[in-house]
Order: sequence, then C-alpha cells, then structure tokens
Amino acid sequence: MAGKGIICVSVVAVAFAFFGWKLTARGAYESAAYTVLDKDGRFEIRQYPDLIVATTTMRSESKGDDGSFMRLFRYIGGANDQEQKIAMTTPVFMESESADKPGQMGFVIPEKVAEQRAPEPTNNEVQVRKREGGRFAVIRFSGRINAKSRAEAETELRNWMKDKRLVGDGDVASAGYDPPWTPGPLRRNEVLIRLK
Repeated sequence: MAGKGIICVSVVAVAFAFFGWKLTARGAYESAAYTVLDKDGRFEIRQYPDLIVATTTMRSESKGDDGSFMRLFRYIGGANDQEQKIAMTTPVFMESESADKPGQMGFVIPEKVAEQRAPEPTNNEVQVRKREGGRFAVIRFSGRINAKSRAEAETELRNWMKDKRLVGDGDVASAGYDPPWTPGPLRRNEVLIRLK
C-alpha cells in the first residue's frame, strides 16, 4: 500500500514539474515571426520582417551577466515612459562585439505593442530600434550557447552556405529561445547570417 502512495506522489510531483516548466518554457512566449523559404535538416533560409527590438550593449561572453539582460528585463517590467509591462518574447538576439561596434543584446517587442508604439526606456542604456528584416541563413543547435558552441555552429552554417552558393553580408547574430533553467539538450539556440 505504501508503495502505491509513493508512486502516486511521484507521478503528481513529475506532473507539476512538467507543467511548471511548460508554463515558463519557450512555448509560453510570443516568438518573432518569420517565413521558412528552404529547409535542410538543421539549416534553414528564412525571411524575417522588420522587428522592433529593445537593445542594450553587451560584453562578449557575458550572457547577460554584465547587467545587459536585467536592463532589458527592467524595461519590459515597466521601466519605460508609460510604466507599461511588456510580455517577454523569444528569441533573445545577441550580436558579438567587433572592432567597430559593441556587442548587443535585444528583446523583440511583441507585435501588438510595436504596432501602437513601443514605450521609451527610462534607462538611457536601453534603446528601442528597428531590426531590419531580410533573408537569413540559420542553423539550429542545442546545449548551452557560448563562444565555442556559437563558433562551431557558425562554421557549420558557413560551410553549408558555401555548398548552396549563398553569400552572407557579414552580419552574424545568435539567438536563444529558452530560460536559463532549461536543460541543455532541450535548449533551442541559433546562429543567423544575413544573406546578400
């Protein structure tokens, strides 16, 4: 009898954990719209519309630990001229720093909010700007996103682009879709290269 009770409690605990994770996983958020033009396993060619994003500078490899994530999170939590709470979306876009520009982290503004006018940030380290749409070559990969995994994915993507005779214009971004507590094998990460 005690064995059945333990099994029942275990099943309930697993169910709560699963549904708790589902409510906070990527499926619970609006995701940036795009159209898949071509698909080849983990590789895609996508057409993105213009997106409105809240951005802030980010040091390479900080993954938000430099305060960039929290600056954006405070903005969507109400640190804006309308004191408006804005729903979290996916993905979080990250652009690495280069010799001529700092790294950037960006949250996509939900479509309905962007249509009405995204509120202005109260922190001058956060800007609302347009992320220009266009065609992108994309590779999807799991695990933790870091310099090594991003570089490996970019190399794979560039090799695939070469085979397909696709030419990038130099812009490379990465995108993360999951909250930090999502296990590595279940995570969705991407590297995107804008196409000429």
